Amino acid sequence: MTGSVGFVGLGAMGARMAARLLDAGHAVTVCDTRAEAAAELAAQGAGAAASPREVADAAETVLVSLPSPEVVRSVAGELRGGAALRRYVDLSTTGAPVAEEVAAMLAEDGVDCVDAPVSGGPAGAERGRLTMMVSGPQDALEAVRPLLEELASTIFVVGDRPGQGQTAKVINNLMSASAIAITAEAMALGVKAGLDPATLLDVVGASSGSNNAALDKFPKQVLTRRFDHGFRLALMAKDVRLCLDEADRRDVPMLLGSTVDQLWAVAAGKAADGDDCTAIVRMFEDWAGTTIGGER
Repeated sequence: MTGSVGFVGLGAMGARMAARLLDAGHAVTVCDTRAEAAAELAAQGAGAAASPREVADAAETVLVSLPSPEVVRSVAGELRGGAALRRYVDLSTTGAPVAEEVAAMLAEDGVDCVDAPVSGGPAGAERGRLTMMVSGPQDALEAVRPLLEELASTIFVVGDRPGQGQTAKVINNLMSASAIAITAEAMALGVKAGLDPATLLDVVGASSGSNNAALDKFPKQVLTRRFDHGFRLALMAKDVRLCLDEADRRDVPMLLGSTVDQLWAVAAGKAADGDDCTAIVRMFEDWAGTTIGGER
């Protein structure tokens, strides 16, 4: 039994996930630094709390969806000592060290921690079609599984230790970031050589160079010049850096990964606040002196 539910962090992902839990009939108490985000869910039937500690006083299971390791650490500290809190589920991408730290801290209060970072973007969150990479004690995993199944269509249990879910997630995001970068670089070459970008993407999609960026992101976001996939460029850069930090911690050389990290760091330095991850394409276009899709 999951009991009462709390949700902290109502951004592009969190608001959609909290709304799904409400729609499934759960009593949910929500909190966000933006009062208007909590008010919107309160209008749908959620309870609104003024602080994470109020959430922990009201809910046995608290899920968080937060933008950075620093914020995750801070919120977990505010949850400590909550009168109702028994289980903590982190849907954010924080990296393994913070997950381990938070789990050790909350364990002092008898709170079980489940690591459950997600992939699938806002569209997947809205439809309950996320992929989750979950780790934690078996009893805690089984207790929160009904909640997770409302949010995700695919749940992988990758381990029983804090941080293992985070490790799987940052590896996935490094690979995703690599696919976007190499597809941008290669497409810029193709367009500069006079190839039609839509046709080139069709060729790649049907051939051995196929990847998710070529199959999905570039046709929908780059050729159309929408650049609105739903995941911020700064967050992708952060996740790539977290993966490289984990590799350093494990003493694993990451020669290709280091190059990808540098590319995303440069792009993040050039990006406007709120730029979508697909907007990294503009950097490669500038370097090549061409435009992929739209008017050239």
